Amino acid sequence: MASNGQGSYQSGILPVLNVNKSISEGWSANVKWESRQSLASGQSLNESRTEFRYILSDISLITSKKVGLNNSLAGGYLMRIRGDKWIHRAIQQFTLVKRYSTLRLSHRFSTDQTFDPEELTELRLRYRITVELPLEGASVDPREFYVKINNEYLNSFQGKTYELEIRTVPLLGFGFTDSNKIEVGIDYRADAFLKNELSSNIWININWFVTL
Repeated sequence: MASNGQGSYQSGILPVLNVNKSISEGWSANVKWESRQSLASGQSLNESRTEFRYILSDISLITSKKVGLNNSLAGGYLMRIRGDKWIHRAIQQFTLVKRYSTLRLSHRFSTDQTFDPEELTELRLRYRITVELPLEGASVDPREFYVKINNEYLNSFQGKTYELEIRTVPLLGFGFTDSNKIEVGIDYRADAFLKNELSSNIWININWFVTL
């Protein structure tokens, strides 16, 4: 951890695979694999170390049910693999989507509980707003590019400790077909500033979405 008034950073690659499947009318499932590999880290710009290092992998299963025209309730489970340790997380979320003439706006409210055998249970309250905008025409169609911007606020409670993390993720997407698309961008995460420090995580985010 950096000393008071200083900061630290970590940068690397964050590939993500999302597989979506409709189960029945109104029900769908999402299987997600995500991995983090660090390429560089240090104390702000004063100290930098370049080194490839595998950090962790997340595998999750989320089942959702449509409630209304564009809203959905979802719940699921995530398993985090970090070295020889397995960490478990329960997830609950509500998503509200609004479609306008030239953009798609979504709000996601979620909670999760992380169970680590070596730490206290962590409870997080999360809010994410997403704007998706086509670069050609009024809607996102196959063989066209689009822009997506995520902004998320994560409130973490662990024992008597509270932490706030802010994420900003601008992405450029391309749809090969209606069921196959890719997004590439920067996933920036900042926390620890409530302690007069700044811990920054900067990931090259590569998302591949497949609908079965």
